[in-house]
Amino acid sequence: MKGYRTERKVKMTFEQHGWKVVRAGASFGIADLVCIKNGKCLLLQVKSTKNRTLYYYGPMEKKVEGFPFYLIVDFGYGRTRVIHPKKRIGMNDGTDLEEFLRRGPFC
Repeated sequence: MKGYRTERKVKMTFEQHGWKVVRAGASFGIADLVCIKNGKCLLLQVKSTKNRTLYYYGPMEKKVEGFPFYLIVDFGYGRTRVIHPKKRIGMNDGTDLEEFLRRGPFC
């Protein structure tokens, strides 16, 4: 349930920034969310933790089938980070979700 809530929160945040988002969670594939805007497509794997560090054991590609692939990690208390996959992710790694959406481009 915690994972679903985090996916939903990330989905709504992307939608507030004008993205069309399809949830493909559970075991449907590599991405939990597929986000599309202005001819761009992002694949997102969403994780949440109460710890200061997340150990990720999933795919490590920066692109999947040519599309950018990112991890979104919600550490709680408004600390949601966007990062290309790596094994160990800390609270200060990557970029804040809102900053990531304002910044673009996504590649």
